[in-house]
Amino acid sequence: MKNNTMAKTTKITKPSNLASSDYENNDSLESALSERIEHTAIIGADLSGLRFDQIAAKVFPDYSRGKLQTWINSGELTVNGKTAKTRQKLFSGAELRLSAEFSPVSEWQAEDKPINIVFEDEHLLVINKADNCVVHPAPGLQSGTLVNSILAHCPSNAALPRAGIVHRLDKDTTGLIMVAKSLIAHTSLVRQLQARSVSRIYRAVVRGTFISGGTIDAAMARHPSARTKMAVASNANSHGAKPAIAHYRIAERFQHHNELTIKLETGRTHQIRVHMAHLKRPLVGDKTYNPRYQKIAGISETLDTALRSFPRQALHAFELAFDHPVTEQRCNFQCKAPADYQQLIQSLRDEENRQNDE
Repeated sequence: MKNNTMAKTTKITKPSNLASSDYENNDSLESALSERIEHTAIIGADLSGLRFDQIAAKVFPDYSRGKLQTWINSGELTVNGKTAKTRQKLFSGAELRLSAEFSPVSEWQAEDKPINIVFEDEHLLVINKADNCVVHPAPGLQSGTLVNSILAHCPSNAALPRAGIVHRLDKDTTGLIMVAKSLIAHTSLVRQLQARSVSRIYRAVVRGTFISGGTIDAAMARHPSARTKMAVASNANSHGAKPAIAHYRIAERFQHHNELTIKLETGRTHQIRVHMAHLKRPLVGDKTYNPRYQKIAGISETLDTALRSFPRQALHAFELAFDHPVTEQRCNFQCKAPADYQQLIQSLRDEENRQNDE
């Protein structure tokens, strides 16, 4: 479903005595972002009828739901120039205007825990995220996240929207994630993601086989009953459905499995996991979208144990490419899959060799 909500203007006002070169330096970032921010957006038909705070979270994704609710209650986020309640339903054509003071995200605490940095300069980080690592703090989980570690490494990121995070990986998905360290980088990377010019390529092991590669174009929405899950929408025009497109090819064939290379065109929550489960080729280890493990007839006990005990979805973000926010040079990064993923692939290869020898 096409998103009709249009952002009209985006403005962050910095002190008049702050030169552009100073503004791009992290030492000046926090003071720059403490100035007034202004955004306006017109509600489109895709969001018509939702609550004020729900719409605000969609059209101003750089800010947390809690922060937006605070601005609604304080009158800094208005509808058609007037204040409104957070739960009030709004409709297409209404104008949202945000004019507020943006302060650092003080509720997120720094924690000095190691992070695997692939690349770093004054404007951005590229991190190889481990498994069992949540990206953002959330209610009931305020520590131990990637953001907590980033804030220890880059304290000035507290002044950036979402501490510089511009895209996410699931808790148990490993691999490359980019993090802005300056406002100019944050703005550029967000725009590149919106323009779909960032290349994100994954490796995944699925149960079942494909004859060849292909494209899956299947809109996604929240699962109708399990609200923590996503699902392929029954109708691309149904409420809440968003376009979801990915391209896949076969990296390695096994008798009952494939390793796939998957390139995202869109980046919906759980997209690869949902799409592969929809195609009846669920990711190995994905207990959310393939909760019932069934032994494959004829495989060895060794492979059965490897598949049954694999502790997470077999998904790794192995390649990331984007234009550098300042130099505009194309940056391309790759990282090897972690040991558990490599061992899974080796177990599948060993099984192929065993069956070929029989």
